[in-house]
Amino acid sequence: MIKKKLICIRRFTQSIFLFVFIYILWSATYPLRSFLAPEIFFKINPLIVFSAGLAERLILKGAVLTVSMIMFTLILGRFFCGWMCPVGTMIDIAGGLTKTKKSLPLMINNRLKNFKFYILLSIALLSLWGIQAAWALDPVVIMARFISFNFIPAATFIMEEALISLIKFFNLYTPLLDFYRMLKGSILGVKAHYFSNAGIIFFIFLSICSLSLLIRRFWCRILCPLGALYAVLTRFSWLERITSGCIFCTKCKVDCRMQAIRPDISYDKPECILCMDCIYSCPKSITKFCFIRKDESKVKSKNLNKQKGISRRDFLLLGVIATSAFFFRFRHKNDNILKNSFIIRPPGALEENKFLNRCVRCGNCMKVCPTNGLQPVSLESGLSGLWTPQLVPEIGYCEYNCNLCGNVCPTDAIPRLEVKKKQKMRLGLAKINRNLCLPWKKKKECIVCEEHCPIPDKAIKLKKERIEGKTVLRPYIDMELCNGCGICVTKCPTRPLRSIKIFAIRTDRTLQ
Repeated sequence: MIKKKLICIRRFTQSIFLFVFIYILWSATYPLRSFLAPEIFFKINPLIVFSAGLAERLILKGAVLTVSMIMFTLILGRFFCGWMCPVGTMIDIAGGLTKTKKSLPLMINNRLKNFKFYILLSIALLSLWGIQAAWALDPVVIMARFISFNFIPAATFIMEEALISLIKFFNLYTPLLDFYRMLKGSILGVKAHYFSNAGIIFFIFLSICSLSLLIRRFWCRILCPLGALYAVLTRFSWLERITSGCIFCTKCKVDCRMQAIRPDISYDKPECILCMDCIYSCPKSITKFCFIRKDESKVKSKNLNKQKGISRRDFLLLGVIATSAFFFRFRHKNDNILKNSFIIRPPGALEENKFLNRCVRCGNCMKVCPTNGLQPVSLESGLSGLWTPQLVPEIGYCEYNCNLCGNVCPTDAIPRLEVKKKQKMRLGLAKINRNLCLPWKKKKECIVCEEHCPIPDKAIKLKKERIEGKTVLRPYIDMELCNGCGICVTKCPTRPLRSIKIFAIRTDRTLQ
């Protein structure tokens, strides 16, 4: 164990980054308790920052962090994949469940490993056409969705139920009750929320991890677009693998989890994630990594000799992708107005087309929502709106004094707003269905919606009417004051349908 100190350091680093990643997502709750910004992992992600920025033709806030990661990659190589990536860590853990070291045949591996570059090119082409698609396959976003929608709700539910069962079954009220109350104010303070599409999100994450049981680091070497981007940058890195005096035992080739070592014991530098396994596989201990500045002319000639150029098949493939992007963008522009007219976006959200391009579907805003009102969209707004946040008032409302969704958004799809300014943002407009409302339909007393309306001057007002010798207070909506927060829908007592519905608006979002 002492001998393999570099591997121990790597595993420790992976554990630390995974713990920090879970911590900042877990602590992103109302009120915000984390000392780290919940969006920090997304702002150091060049795939997210560049694709969203390119699609919107702007430089996102925090891009300096992305540039820092690029500089480190140009020096060290593809270290993020082997030392920091939370999905890579989970894949290593899953791969550790089996002792078999399965690899692909060399020719098949050389062909399949290029597939991630096609995915990266597709994302880049779509971004050029104004469509941000990195959210679909970015590993940090995939991991964030799993943590927010699956892991945290399941973990808090299991821990809480286990503690309550221990207290009741063993009658441990004195020693455990205070401990339970302490946890309730910290890690168990996160509600075990319900999220639609959680099953699909879990299946995707499980599939990524399960692939490593078949082929080591299958996702990283074949599918990951972020890994492809780092691989491109790694071609210019200073850190090199040196094997002078090699006896060609090929043990390092067998142990390489990325299959980056060739039969002649040279290595495919862009595929190396610096796992350091090859150092300790070498029986002569001659494999090492060190910084070497190569002569520029030699590097260029070497690269030219290795490059085969783009094939006719690749050219046709990229042409199909570009053409598809053009038509998808045309539909993207024209379908939003029709399909998204009933989708209620978070307070201050950008205009719909910009919002779809800027949102990376990380789930931060939905995880932090104190009422669980923000839910991932399924296919209500088409494929372009998949897993973007929407307010579902039947589940939860937009808390009047909360502005956390904007504070945790990594791309400013939901802008940061002061509480007072956020309170003036209009999400939609409420409308009362008089065929369902108790005072209107059945002439019964009910002022629940007016009581819960958070607007100081009350956007829901009551009007006294004399009906059949009885005075009834009937609610109506003041359109000038209603901000569409949805609390009236959440609290409405009529079931299964609510007497009030919120209709989304796309213009005039600020109250006068």
